Amino acid sequence: MEQGVTPGLRPPAAWSGRSDVSEGPEGRRWHEIVALGGPAQAGEIALLGFASDAGVRRNGGRPGAADGPAAIRDMLANLPAWPGLALRDLGDVTCDGDALEAAQAQLSGALAQVLASGATPIALGGGHEIAFASFSGLCDHLSGGGPAPRIGVVNLDAHLDLRADPRPSSGTPFRQAAELCAARGWPFRYACLGVSAFANTRSLFRRAEDLGVEILPDEAMVPGGEAAMTARLRQFAGSVDHLYLTIDLDVLAAAAAPGVSAPAARGVEPFLLELAIDTLAATGKLRLADLAEMNPRHDIDGRTARLAARLAARLALRLSAPDALTGKAHREG
Repeated sequence: MEQGVTPGLRPPAAWSGRSDVSEGPEGRRWHEIVALGGPAQAGEIALLGFASDAGVRRNGGRPGAADGPAAIRDMLANLPAWPGLALRDLGDVTCDGDALEAAQAQLSGALAQVLASGATPIALGGGHEIAFASFSGLCDHLSGGGPAPRIGVVNLDAHLDLRADPRPSSGTPFRQAAELCAARGWPFRYACLGVSAFANTRSLFRRAEDLGVEILPDEAMVPGGEAAMTARLRQFAGSVDHLYLTIDLDVLAAAAAPGVSAPAARGVEPFLLELAIDTLAATGKLRLADLAEMNPRHDIDGRTARLAARLAARLALRLSAPDALTGKAHREG
């Protein structure tokens, strides 16, 4: 597809995969429809990689997430290209050594540009330090004056990521987001679903309580708990004007997602993450999403990368072609 370079981003590599020529246009796959390079256009799904594990290293986790964006793209390439999907790959922000703050600022600026274009960005990580960059980019996009925007952050994660460490890392993004909101005089609305009582200290739960964080523990996110989860998400979405969804893949059980920085002992089943995506996309308020902690160095048979790609693809379809997965668009096409 078309080539171009978005300033400040490493240009995207060419996508490749299977081609079912005998199936005609309806047999196309993602690698055959993706536009490469910028600028993003209104109505598109714009992919941006964040090739960083500097925040994971600072947080004492297992490095390797810098290769996450490439691993996810590899799995996306052969997915079917459903009607209505307009897709663009803008390339990667890379982190030079430990220059995390510079990389976060670069991604934040790139995301703000994509949002201004009318495209919907999905960022691919990379460590969960991606979250502060994503949130900052959305804030910059919405800072044009007028009333303070009510931004709701939904984090699917075993961890609260509210650490008080003065040096930013993959464990601090939502504490940083709270501080950014306080500095701007904006409300801070944060919901974390899939939280493990065995992966967060009491001090983190106290900080969450002080900040008014809404928590749904992993023990409540089980088969049979779908209605309660979606009701909580709809209620949360109804209290804000804009939504940002971030998915830390370590919210999943280690058997489903071994390729992460901190594998979960229990975790949440994938169908609940898909239901959360569907619920939030249906509100019409979801402006930005990202996936974090994809670590191919520790993956097994591509399990985590395949699941990350499925989640990214579901986001893309729900945000740009909501009828695709129901078969309606396919039947009418």
